Amino acid sequence: MKRLIPLLACLGLVAACTHPAAAPASPQVKLTPQADRVRVEIDGRHFTDYVWGDGASRPYCYPIFAADGTPLTRDFPMKPTPGEDTDHPWQRSLWFAHSMVNGVDFWNEGTGDIGRSPKEKGRTVTEGAVEIASGATGIIRTHVRWVAPDGRLICTDDRTIRFHATATGRFIDFEVTLHAPPETPLLFGDNKDGTMALRVAQWMTMPHKYKGKLLPGDGHIVTSTGFRDAAAWGRRAAWCDYHAPHNGKVYGVAIFDSPQNLRHPTWWMARDYGLFGANPFGRHDFENLKDQPHAGDHTVPAGGSLTLRYRFYFHEGDETAAGVAAQYADYAAGK
Repeated sequence: MKRLIPLLACLGLVAACTHPAAAPASPQVKLTPQADRVRVEIDGRHFTDYVWGDGASRPYCYPIFAADGTPLTRDFPMKPTPGEDTDHPWQRSLWFAHSMVNGVDFWNEGTGDIGRSPKEKGRTVTEGAVEIASGATGIIRTHVRWVAPDGRLICTDDRTIRFHATATGRFIDFEVTLHAPPETPLLFGDNKDGTMALRVAQWMTMPHKYKGKLLPGDGHIVTSTGFRDAAAWGRRAAWCDYHAPHNGKVYGVAIFDSPQNLRHPTWWMARDYGLFGANPFGRHDFENLKDQPHAGDHTVPAGGSLTLRYRFYFHEGDETAAGVAAQYADYAAGK
């Protein structure tokens, strides 16, 4: 019997080793349809809303919160917040648009305080949510029409937006497939104003000029290729990160360009005042090719399509502390 005790103990240890404690449950994403948007919650806490029916010229995600409730994008023009810049009112938190699509401007809205004329622009009109699913990953699928000021249909898109989280941060995966009409090619013109973009919160900006005054800022921009701050504008890179300290912590957001995307690695429209975006169509602007104004043009043949994919990583810490490079490697590997 004494000989059996050690044996039984070993068998118990083996059983314990073969039945490890269950892994922590994945954060759960709850999507709640509302009149003009879908509310997104992660483990019961508000993450963002996907808004399409409030009269804006395009759908967008707003607000966007870190896991601790810190707002990470600008409030304007969705709501007034003291101390915020009120430039570029078409830069609504997180959005997808481009300034030259078959000659129509879908990026600007023609209003604001930067001296542009109030010329009417194109609109991207969402035809409701085709599919909404909650779970470890929340999924919204929609169909969108790109409409010129005169009512002409320029193109359509089908987009899938996924929301998920891990212990390191929160994520939005944005996939859009743009469809050229059956009878007309679809031209994305070479212009810096585009395309998959985000406007960070005021406290995350770098020092910048606004209405003739130099405003302070503690933000930093860094690309996967090592360009920082002002030097990041117009550079090509697999990812770009914007971060800053706030209330004793550092917060940031990175945008990942999928290796499957057109002209990967993309060019970055990264500005000191808080805008940054991935733009595969702005080559002549970004590379200063003044004698090649159409170097970045891309034509989708009639009846054809173009798919673009991006991931937003909302994190704490700078790009090193947040492991942005490792997170991008996982994204590139399909994780």
